[in-house]
Amino acid sequence: MISCRVLGPVEVSFEGGPAPAELLWRKNLALLVYLARSPKRARSRDHLIGLLWGDKPDSAARHSLNEAVRVLRKHVGADAIETEGEQVRLAPGAIELDVESLEARVAEDDWEGAAALVAGEFLEGFSVPGCSELEDWLHAERFGFRQTSVAVLVARATELLDAGQVRESMVVARRAQALDGTSEAAARVAMRASAIAGDRSGALAIYDALARRLDEELGAEPAEETSELAERVRRERVWQLPEEYAAGEASSGARRAPLVGREAELEELLQAWSDCIGRSRATAGMIDGDPGVGRTRLAEELLARARLDGATVATARAVEADSGEAWSGAWALAAAIPIAAAGLDEAHPASRAALAARLPAWAERFGSAADAETPTPGRALIEVARALTKRQPLVVLVDDAQWLDRDTLLALGAALRDLKGAPFFLCVTSTYPRRPELEEIRAHVGRELAGVSVQLGPLSHADLRRLARWALPSYDDVELDRVTRRVATDSAGLPLLATELLGAVALGLDLGVTQGAWPEPLRTLDQTLPGDLPIAVSAAVRVSFRRLTPEAQATLAAAAVLDERVDRATLAKATGLDAKALAAALDELEWARWLSADARGYSFVARIVRDVVRRDMLTPGQRQRILEAAGKSPANKARNKSRTVV
Repeated sequence: MISCRVLGPVEVSFEGGPAPAELLWRKNLALLVYLARSPKRARSRDHLIGLLWGDKPDSAARHSLNEAVRVLRKHVGADAIETEGEQVRLAPGAIELDVESLEARVAEDDWEGAAALVAGEFLEGFSVPGCSELEDWLHAERFGFRQTSVAVLVARATELLDAGQVRESMVVARRAQALDGTSEAAARVAMRASAIAGDRSGALAIYDALARRLDEELGAEPAEETSELAERVRRERVWQLPEEYAAGEASSGARRAPLVGREAELEELLQAWSDCIGRSRATAGMIDGDPGVGRTRLAEELLARARLDGATVATARAVEADSGEAWSGAWALAAAIPIAAAGLDEAHPASRAALAARLPAWAERFGSAADAETPTPGRALIEVARALTKRQPLVVLVDDAQWLDRDTLLALGAALRDLKGAPFFLCVTSTYPRRPELEEIRAHVGRELAGVSVQLGPLSHADLRRLARWALPSYDDVELDRVTRRVATDSAGLPLLATELLGAVALGLDLGVTQGAWPEPLRTLDQTLPGDLPIAVSAAVRVSFRRLTPEAQATLAAAAVLDERVDRATLAKATGLDAKALAAALDELEWARWLSADARGYSFVARIVRDVVRRDMLTPGQRQRILEAAGKSPANKARNKSRTVV
C-alpha cells in the first residue's frame, strides 16, 4: 500500500516505510497522483502523454509512459495498474491519499479530523518543468483544495470557539488565514476569538489587515457582515489593564484561565441562543450549581458571543439584601440597558416614564412626567424589551438569581411568556436556596418553553490536569500528575479555587501538606469560613492578592470591608483614588474575576474570597480606617443619625 500526503509538501510512504527513489521521480509521482484524482481513476494514453510528455515525439512519449507504468506496477502491484487498450486505470486501494480522507471527514462533519489533515497547499512546492497542462491542473486543484481547507479550518475554529477553547480556536483560524489571506470567513472567526479573549485591538487589527489585502489583491472591500462585526468589536468595552494581564500569561498572575470542563454546557447554551435568534422565540438558559463551580464564567462566555452577534445585553447581579427589596432586580436590569439602544425610542411612553421615575439617565432622555396608567417596573421592563427585540436580539442575564426579589422573578417568568415570538434570551445563574419562581421556569424549559437547563459540578481529574497544563507549561507529566492530585484535594474540583491554586503555584507557591478532605460533608463554599479552607487555598488567595497593582489591592480591600455590593462613589471615598486610577483598578479586578459588576456597583465573585481578603490581608485598624473614609463607621452613622434627629 502506498500512502501519499498531498496537502502540504508531498510525502510518500510505501508499506509503512520510505518510498523507493524511482517512485518519487517527479513524472512518476505526478502520474500516480493524477490517476488517483481522475474520474474513475482512469485516463487515456493520449491524455496522459499530452499531460506529461507533450514535448517528446510520439514514440518516445509512449515509451516514457510505458516505463512510468512499469515503475508503478513494480511498487504498487501488478494488478494495481490496469492497461486495457488505450486506457490506463488505477485499481481501487492502490494508493491512499490524504485528500480522500479529508473529503470523507468533511462528509461526516468531522471537523477535528479534517483539520488535522490540512498541512498546506495541494502538492505544495511541487511542479514538473515543461508540463503546462499539468501546471494548469495543479492550479485548479490547489484552488479547490484551498477553498475546502479554509472551510474546514473555519468550521473547526468555530467548533473550538463554541466549546470555549478560545486560544485553540485562534490557532486554527490563523492557519486558515495563512492559506487564504482574503478569506473573510477566516478573518471573522479570528476576530471573534480575539474579541472574546478580550483582545479588542487584536481583533480590529485582523480586520484592518483583511481590508488592505482585499483592496490590494482584489480591488474589493470587506463584506457587510465582516464590517458589521468590526463595528461591534469597536463598541466592545476597552479594558484598562496592566501589561502582564494584557499578555494573558498564567505566570504573570493574570487569572483569566481558559474555560475547561464546560465545553458541553457552553455548546448547549450556544445552541439555545442560536435557536433563539434563528427562530425568533423567547428562550431561557438556566445555569445551576454550587458556588465556585463557574456559573458566572459560563454566562460570561455566552454573553461575549451574543454581543458579537449584535444583541443588546443587560445584566444584573443579585446579593442577599436584594431579596427583600421589591423590584430591585427590575430597576437594576433597566439601568443596565444601554440608553442609546436601538428601539428604545419606540417603547410605550408610559413604560419609559415608569422607569424614568427612578433612573436619572432615562429621565434625562425621556423625561419623567407621571402617567395615570403608569405600569409596574416589571411590566414596563417587559414592554421596553418588546420594543428592543423588534430591532435586535435582547439578552438579559441575572447572576445569583436566587437572591432576586420575588416581584422581579415573577416578571421575568412573565417576559418569557409574553415575548414568546421575540428574540429574547433570559440567562440566569443560581444556587441554593432554591426559589419556587425559578423552579417553575426550569420545569417548563425544554417543553412548552424553549431553552436549556445545565447543572455544573466539580471539575474532573482530567479537566484539572488540562488546567494545570495551561498554568504550568514547563512541568513534565510526572510533575503535572502530582500537582493535579494536590489541587484536586485542596480545591474539591471547584474551578474558582483550582485556578487560584494553580496561579499561585505558577508564581512560586509551595502547596505543602494539605489538611485532608475538603469541603466538610454537607458544607458548600459559601457556608465555609476562611479558617475552614485548606491552608494552600488561603495562601493562594494571598499570593494572588499581592500580585495585584497597589491601586487594585486598595480597591479590593475596601470592597471586602464594605457592603455586599459597593458603588464606585463609595469605593472612591474609601480608597482616596482619583477617577482614572479607580477605573483602572476596577477593570483589573473585574478582568481577573475578583469582582463582578452591574449597574448598581461591585460585589465579590465568591464570598469566601472576600472573607479571606478581609481576614488575612487587613488589620483591624485598616478595616476601621476604610469604614471611616467611606463614612460607614459606627461613629459616622451615629453622627448622621443625630443630624437627622435635629
